[in-house]
Amino acid sequence: MDLSVIIPIYNEEENIPALYERLRGVLDPMPLPNGYEFIFINDGSRDQSLALIQTLAARDSRVRFINFSRNFGHQIAVTAGLDRAEGEAVVIIDADLQDPPELIPQLYQKLREGYEVVYAKRRSRQGESAAKKLTAKLFYRILASITHISIPVDTGDFRVISRKVVDALRRMPEQNKFIRGQISWIGYRQTYLEYDRAERAGGATGYTYRKMIKLALDGITAFSDVPLKAATIGGFLVSGVAFLVMLYTLYARFVSHDYQPGWASLMVSILFLGGVQLIAVGIIGEYMARLSANVRQRPLYIVSESNLPELPLPPQR
Repeated sequence: MDLSVIIPIYNEEENIPALYERLRGVLDPMPLPNGYEFIFINDGSRDQSLALIQTLAARDSRVRFINFSRNFGHQIAVTAGLDRAEGEAVVIIDADLQDPPELIPQLYQKLREGYEVVYAKRRSRQGESAAKKLTAKLFYRILASITHISIPVDTGDFRVISRKVVDALRRMPEQNKFIRGQISWIGYRQTYLEYDRAERAGGATGYTYRKMIKLALDGITAFSDVPLKAATIGGFLVSGVAFLVMLYTLYARFVSHDYQPGWASLMVSILFLGGVQLIAVGIIGEYMARLSANVRQRPLYIVSESNLPELPLPPQR
């Protein structure tokens, strides 16, 4: 198989037919002598997405699908596609048609030039609120500044990767997936193409602010220990301030005698220290929760039905 196209699906019944036709129109003329496949991963959709995918699969043998037992999340859906993809190159694309399938031949051509990863970098984002654009811009830049690896800014999961990268991703067992960060961590030769991201073709986005915050936490905790260091430094700073307040309290009590019982600053100091301690405990708790999830070693997802065989894990090198 020359090319696998991984498409996570969550309530995308309005977009699936148009996506399928546009993908076929793009891939059929491409020089792919060994063929291509579509892998649709139904991530617990509540609409007719699964029925549409099964209809396409009955009509076109190149359409493969994985149906989850429930909603496991976008990153896990992409992971399931990577676990079953047979292509020497793999494209990851969402079903909302914001990322244009027509860019795939250019991404694939770059891959053939010797790169292992070619990602699509957003030049503009149409149809998104100012708040979403601002939070996304801040997240990418904060993540880039606090991580020890170079994660490209203004990029999503739309990209093409080689079989070498797919095999490396399949050997990474993290429960809290942040795939674009994992791909950056793997290394190899990587490049990008710029494009203008279109407005969503139909339906409502499944990426709520709650899911975006979870993805941001997964990205930060998976690739940076800066929050832990910040909690440690903050603890030393607060201890220093508390020591100065203690000296001033002793001076006011025994030297200047300007001392009032029930001094308000006592309460301020207690609240300040308590707040900092709670923040530090919360940061540590986020890291411990992710460690706990990995230790339990539960499966990342449960497949309800599929027309794809399960591939063996690649050997360690």
